[in-house]
Amino acid sequence: MANIPPNKSRTVYVNGEYVSETEAKISIFDRGFLFADGVYEVSSVLRGQLVDNAAHMARLERSLHALQMRAPATAQDITAAMKRLIRENKLDEGLIYLQVTRGVADRDFGFPASDVPSTLVMFPQSKSLIKSPTAETGIKVIFMEDIRWGRRDIKTIQLLAPVLAKQAAAEAGKQDAWLVQDGYITEGSSNNAYIVKDGKIITRQLSNSILHGITRRAVIDLADILHMHVIERAFTPDEARQADEAFITSASTFVFPVVEIDGEKIGDGTPGRIAPRLREIYIKNALENLE
Repeated sequence: MANIPPNKSRTVYVNGEYVSETEAKISIFDRGFLFADGVYEVSSVLRGQLVDNAAHMARLERSLHALQMRAPATAQDITAAMKRLIRENKLDEGLIYLQVTRGVADRDFGFPASDVPSTLVMFPQSKSLIKSPTAETGIKVIFMEDIRWGRRDIKTIQLLAPVLAKQAAAEAGKQDAWLVQDGYITEGSSNNAYIVKDGKIITRQLSNSILHGITRRAVIDLADILHMHVIERAFTPDEARQADEAFITSASTFVFPVVEIDGEKIGDGTPGRIAPRLREIYIKNALENLE
């Protein structure tokens, strides 16, 4: 796979400075680089404005608190910096990636001194979110053992297990992997997982085992408004194979139908009725409530 060349015109944010990505620098002693000692968020951008960003900032605060990590700035200041990045990059549709690490200190497993400032970096990614061929065709997923650490509710940057899952799916000619632990599906490699059976939407309940997805919460709320029955419980790989429909949610996909699981077609192998409807209403709601 060819390397993606740096975008010399893209402006990124590094610890209070807005610079070209070719000029951006982070210390080799940053704990994110040495230990994956950091957290991140990805916020969607539509029409040059943020989608549900207040919820992303609240989750960031929760992740930082769980890891006893100092906030690099207030949520208001971070949001203002994100909006400046959107303006400077003329980003109409896509994503803002945000990462906070425990900062720069000589390599030692223990936390650095309390006066070491945390590191904050952000950058934009242009991406078509509303018009997506994948949303029209759906994705195919494989099953893989969930080998991630136990606190998946904290959105950390230690993502090697999801990287391996994505790569395994790609090598199998599929688009993603659903992760399995103790006989039950936890979630997708970078998204929350759902099945539909007899008109009921089933997705794993919130716990330390899954990420508390911002899009997940919004979609469940919208499903309730549409009088769709949502059941929050763990489900098995066999239930997934025998589902009437399936789909995923995330900030970078919104809602994508799943049309094949572990080599088995879901329904007739095309997107069903519920996932496209949820995607439609999610986008409509997002556009009406931009931040």
